[in-house]
Amino acid sequence: MTMKEHALKVFRQPPERLNCAQSTVHAWREVFGDTAITVAELKPFGAGRSPGGLCGSLYAACQLAPERAEELKAAFAARLGSLPCKEIRAAKKHPC
Repeated sequence: MTMKEHALKVFRQPPERLNCAQSTVHAWREVFGDTAITVAELKPFGAGRSPGGLCGSLYAACQLAPERAEELKAAFAARLGSLPCKEIRAAKKHPC
């Protein structure tokens, strides 16, 4: 199963109803077994509540791989055209 499949399996799904940031951490833990960051730690950062309004999934990815944060942001912006959650959702380029 891919990271995306793991994340979508739990994103807003009962019983946990994980947000985007939490779903990303959950997928990371499932695929790589890395437990350095817990799913609960990212609860406050979904739905555009990350620093600067950054997409929660992107914020989580940057926390998980800080050495690749700039690379991740550049690839994300190239694909979706923006980094802030509200702009991405307003442009309807990607559903949260």
